[in-house]
Amino acid sequence: MNIRKCKAADIVPLGAFYDRVVLWLDNHINYPKWVYGIYPSEGSVREAARMGDQYICLDSDQIVGAFVLNADPKGNYRKGSWKQALPDGEYMVLHTLAIDPKRQGQELGSEIIRYCVEKAQSDGYKALRVDIVPDNHPARKLYEKNGFTYAGDVDLERGIEDIPVFSLFELNWEADGGNNEAHHEYAGVPTSRVI
Repeated sequence: MNIRKCKAADIVPLGAFYDRVVLWLDNHINYPKWVYGIYPSEGSVREAARMGDQYICLDSDQIVGAFVLNADPKGNYRKGSWKQALPDGEYMVLHTLAIDPKRQGQELGSEIIRYCVEKAQSDGYKALRVDIVPDNHPARKLYEKNGFTYAGDVDLERGIEDIPVFSLFELNWEADGGNNEAHHEYAGVPTSRVI
């Protein structure tokens, strides 16, 4: 799988990809409570791409996944019961992770998480954090399988009426002498020491 930042030419097809994922969720169980044409959508892709935060995942030029990665929690993360207290700007946040429903069960989510961890480490961040709808059991399973720990259910003050609280998860690491080379196995891939 090739993971790269979203380019201008990717915005419309990536918006259509998110639309297909949301329709699939609506016809099954919409765990993240995404809203077709609202979020995620071409508009949210356009904005995240403008900020340089939208990523696209390709396999043989076919979109198989997408996500947003940045240092903006888009809410009050100070309310979390974090194992490692970090100020905003010292951790990255993974948002809007979507996998092509036809490719579920092929470990693409874990591959994306490994990419995000490596990107966050190489950019000097100390942790990767996520928030999910509390009943999003597939996402919870994915993050826990990849070493994330639960940091509480909190109101992030986002003003989303049907999602009053979000479940927070974190993956922390510590650098070895500042070079981020502690040779720890994380989800089967050598990376910095995960704590």
